[in-house]
Amino acid sequence: MRLFFALATLVCLAIPAAIQAADEAPADTTFTVADGKMTFKAPAGWVKKMPRSRIVEVEFEIPAAKDDTAAGRLTMMGAGGEVQANIDRWVGQFKQEDGSDTKAKVEKLTVADCEVHYVDLSGTYMDNPAPFSGAKAIPRDNYRQLSVIILNKKVGNYFLKFYGPKATVAENEKAFRDLVGSLTVKE
Repeated sequence: MRLFFALATLVCLAIPAAIQAADEAPADTTFTVADGKMTFKAPAGWVKKMPRSRIVEVEFEIPAAKDDTAAGRLTMMGAGGEVQANIDRWVGQFKQEDGSDTKAKVEKLTVADCEVHYVDLSGTYMDNPAPFSGAKAIPRDNYRQLSVIILNKKVGNYFLKFYGPKATVAENEKAFRDLVGSLTVKE
């Protein structure tokens, strides 16, 4: 009987320590898309959410910067179409306060042997929360979008679209680049 109580006491003492250790351990932020063929590592603090749209495979909420009232949003999905046509579509989702044309900053990279097009846009974002539904777009002033088109012949093309208030996006730009740079592809 003494042995039973001794073991029970040890178990009772060990459980809180194990729980505390689990709370202190960093959460695994690795996730996959493309039926497990593409792997990424999300930044700490970014919260994986249920996608708002069926066409989105993975979605994250990015905490708002200090003076921003809205969080950032990252969506990932498989997609098709020509690179320039998609960039032009994204440019068309932004308006400039002075009425001038929106200019995209485009950078071509190679990540995990994939051709990657990195696109940076800012202005008033014409947010359509329900794309393809015919719903009216909501203007979001002072927004920025960082988007990536990943081209891979075997896995397919993937779009990563991170947008939100300019300060939130600026504060998380390095984290977004790190996420893109973490790409590994299993072919």
